[in-house]
Amino acid sequence: MRELPVKFDSRDPAVVADPYRVYAGLRAAGRLARGAAGQWVVSHHEDVSRLLKDRRLGHEYPPEYHEFSTGAGPANEFLKRIVLDQDAPAHTFLRGIMQRSFSPGLMRRLEDYVATQVDRLMAEAQERAGSDGLLDVVTDLAFPLPVTVVCELIGIPDVDRAAVRPYAVELAKAFALYVPPEERAAAHEAVAWLRDYVSGLVDERARRPADDLISNLLAARRTNPGFDRETLVDNVVFLFFAGFETTTNLISTAFSALLEHPDQLALLRDRPELAVPAVEEFLRYDAPIQATARYVKEAVEIDGRTVRAGRILVLLLGSANHDPARFTDPERLDITRDPNPHVSFGGGVHHCLGAALAQVEGRAVLRWLAHAPATPAAAGAVERRPSTTFRAYRSIPVRLEPAARPRVAPSA
Repeated sequence: MRELPVKFDSRDPAVVADPYRVYAGLRAAGRLARGAAGQWVVSHHEDVSRLLKDRRLGHEYPPEYHEFSTGAGPANEFLKRIVLDQDAPAHTFLRGIMQRSFSPGLMRRLEDYVATQVDRLMAEAQERAGSDGLLDVVTDLAFPLPVTVVCELIGIPDVDRAAVRPYAVELAKAFALYVPPEERAAAHEAVAWLRDYVSGLVDERARRPADDLISNLLAARRTNPGFDRETLVDNVVFLFFAGFETTTNLISTAFSALLEHPDQLALLRDRPELAVPAVEEFLRYDAPIQATARYVKEAVEIDGRTVRAGRILVLLLGSANHDPARFTDPERLDITRDPNPHVSFGGGVHHCLGAALAQVEGRAVLRWLAHAPATPAAAGAVERRPSTTFRAYRSIPVRLEPAARPRVAPSA
């Protein structure tokens, strides 16, 4: 009789503290691990990258799965309606509409706007910091930058953004593989509040259309009667969240990693063109989203074991990105790494909608760092935001110290 695979517990404090040490143990133990009830866990790059594209796996879960994961409340219906948790044909329809708001052409046009926002936010942060140059990367840049950009795309007015912020942060809890009972009420409250807020915006755009995502979705609804209002509202809420969570974590990781690896910061400042591959390396090195799940619609075989239909496969993106079978010296940060086949944006038909937007914003921040007249230095302990799904930060205190050379204007 075959020995049972090891078990992976995403809520283990050791996973939250240092998932990569745990992942290394999983990979060494085999290609398949046990997870929570009804779950199997995959940790090798070859398997994760293949299964992300496997059509026998879906993203549409039975109602009892959401009930088990988040408990009773509005987050359950929300998760069932959003494009992330739909399979074809609903997913194909919704993604097709939303993709227009994240097109490559629009992302190219956003480059200058995003760079301007980075300059503005950092200038304001330095002005508030005064002579001591102290600021917090998370509160001064990593959170407000992607929120500003996604609010602009969606059509959320400036005056409302401070009110929306705390609910957006709480919404992240609804996307965990398992939401602890003590956090469920906050997740459900966030969904209810954001639904109500977005519903008001939808009414306003129905009266006064604009050049934003909500107006585009309303136009699509007029020609697609099956696209109901509730689905429209919930997907706007989801896109708002998706438009900042990954990018906030990416920017935070970039700063934190560069503070820990001054040689890589010096290299970036010597070679600003490395901003492009550096974004990919930060996505690999400490993936903003550590895991994604798939519902097994048809049985699949992994390492001689059959995973039956009705089970959940947890694909550990963070582990795949550190697999030595695919990456040379994976624990080393290398902003020149090429090729870099990380899986941080998922894959297949559910490849992250906001991937291009996150890359635009990440590059803008790294270009600012490369050309900044001040060099960031650690100014206190970095504080993580505990999460089993996201590699998130609550605080990254830094001091901007005068650089030895003047700023050079970034090239296009």
